[in-house]
This record gives sequence, C-alpha cells and structure tokens, in this order.
Amino acid sequence: MTRIRVLVVDDAVVVRRMVADALAQDPAIEVVGSAANGRIALQKISQCAPDAVTLDIEMPELDGLQALREIRRLHPRLPVIMFSTLTERGAVKTLEALALGATDYVTKPANVGGVAEGMQRVREELVPKIKAICGRSHPAPAVPAHGRAEAAGASTSRVDVVAVGVSTGGPNALARIVPALPAAFPVPVLIVQHMPPLFTAILADRLDAQAALAVREARSGDPLRPGVVYLAPGGQHMVVRRHGVDAVVDLTQTPPENSCRPSVDVLFRSVAALFGPGALGVVLTGMGEDGTRGARAIRDAGGQVLAQDEATSVVWGMPGQVVRAGLADRVLPLDLIAPELVRRTGARAVTPGGPARVVQPPGSAERSASP
Repeated sequence: MTRIRVLVVDDAVVVRRMVADALAQDPAIEVVGSAANGRIALQKISQCAPDAVTLDIEMPELDGLQALREIRRLHPRLPVIMFSTLTERGAVKTLEALALGATDYVTKPANVGGVAEGMQRVREELVPKIKAICGRSHPAPAVPAHGRAEAAGASTSRVDVVAVGVSTGGPNALARIVPALPAAFPVPVLIVQHMPPLFTAILADRLDAQAALAVREARSGDPLRPGVVYLAPGGQHMVVRRHGVDAVVDLTQTPPENSCRPSVDVLFRSVAALFGPGALGVVLTGMGEDGTRGARAIRDAGGQVLAQDEATSVVWGMPGQVVRAGLADRVLPLDLIAPELVRRTGARAVTPGGPARVVQPPGSAERSASP
C-alpha cells in the first residue's frame, strides 16, 4: 500500500522534529518535508505534493490561518489538520480555521511534558486522524447495495426530541444544519460534538450567532425547551432525565465511552430511555463508532435514526457504522438533513413568537405553556 505523504508545519523546531519522528514510526505514513512558517509551507506543498498537511496556527511571517486561506485557494481538496493549543485563544482560532476549510484539528498542551509524552500523543491522536481522513483506515465490512441501508417507508411517529452525534468535520456540518432550522422548530435539539472544554462553549456561541434557534452550552438542570439547541460541554457526558413532569439536562463525569466524553452513545441511550418512540437520533460525520450502540437503543425503543451519507462526510466512520448495522431509517447528504428534520418534526406546528412549551417525557402530564 502506498504510504500517506505528510508535510509538517510548525515554527518550533522541537515540535516539528517530535511530530515528524512520531509520524515516521508508522509504516503507513511518510513525512515528505517540514516547514517553519506558512510561506515556506506553500512552497513545500508544490515541491513535495503531500497527501496531508499538519499546520500550526501561531507562526511568524505567514501564520496558520493566512496559510490555510492560500492552501484552500490553490489546493482546495488537500486535507489540512490544524495544531491548536488548549486555550480560549486557541479554541477561537481553531474554529475559525475549520470555518475557513481546515479538515480537522488536534490539540497540544501548552507545555509538552517531554518528548516521549509528546510523541505518544501524536501517535494516539494525530496518526488515526491522518489515516481516517486520507482513507487508509482498516477496511470495514461491505456496505449494503446502493451504499445505504434505508428502511422501507418513513416512520410517521411523533418526534419529541432530536439528538445529534458528530465528531470529525462536525463544526462545519453543524454550521450547515443548525442555521437551516426554523425559529419555530417544535422540539429541543441535543448535540454531542467530540471536543475538549473551552471549544464547545465557543462553538455554541458561534452557532447561536448564526441560527434562528437559541444555541447554548448545556448546564445540569436546564429544562428542555422547543426551539433550543443544547451542546454537551467538553469533558462531560450529557443525558436527559425526568424532573417532576418535565425533562431536563443532566451532566455527568462517568467514565468515557468509545474513548469519548461526551459520548454519543451515552446521550442516545438516555433519550431512548426517556422518550422512547419520540426520540430521533442523527449521526453525522466522524471517526470511530460512537453512536452505533446508542442508535440501536433508539431503534429498539421505537424511535428513528438518520445518518449522513459517505459522499458529504469528512470521515464516514460513525455514520458508516450505523448504516452497516442496518440502523439508519434514512441516509442523507448533509444539505438534506435539516429539511428532513423539519419534515419529521412537523416544524410548522409551532407559531413563530408563540409561548415556549415545557417538554415532558411520555407518560407525564400534558405539555403546558411556561409562565
């Protein structure tokens, strides 16, 4: 198999060497060059023809964001993975990079605790992303005919909650879906995006500024309201529970699942248990299989599951696993998911500007208007 050719771009020589050495230890990857700033990187891309680029954000002469704009202009399909610090500034810059077309990102600590630890982080976090994005992961079982498993006939069940799981490529996917939902969207939306703390709060703020719906980073005790989007905070699982006759958010720090916290499986199991056939799960682009077991729980409870298709996914890992397991009611390109959510929830059922309704799980008292 032809090795994946990677260009490493970082202004710190110790980081360049550490990343290059760690990548070179994997037999599937070949480091074809390195660069100390964006200007040199643009030259090296033309010379080395890499399959992927790792790009630091903070660099002299031409920083990561400026370089990314040029890379996207000259090489629109070249995968670019940003290196970001776990700081508020790093989070803001990373989300800006993703909006400019970066493929994904990895975080690095402000002070790497030694070269060995740094190389281990590269092997655990960067190598799998490069392989997945460049399509060199281990082959998966064959997908059913036509590349999707679509149930015969769409469900007509009432939808009481939408739960979304997403990872690699998620911020841009969410930026296409959430702003496309109408202000009158009649049910709450719960989202797990694999991201660290700080990043999720900034992502929620960015989506809130773009959308007709209210988007917030979830807090324990938040009552679920129609037309509100709740984003799980980085580092915490998000579940829903009954509080009296209402449904509310709860945040926990139980162990990670699928090496993730927040985990899509945790959220999906929770909405399946509380809302049963009223749960609608959506699995979007992302690495791994987080969401598959949760999707099965939703289907077993009588709910519905949508999955993003392969052509529009940055990585068809999470949705692909759901499709292969035969759990997707429909498999849709990204731009058709918001219209499908509107259709399945009957979004016109709520008058714009009307009173918010308290969301109550099945079996509780009828919904009532909030004061």
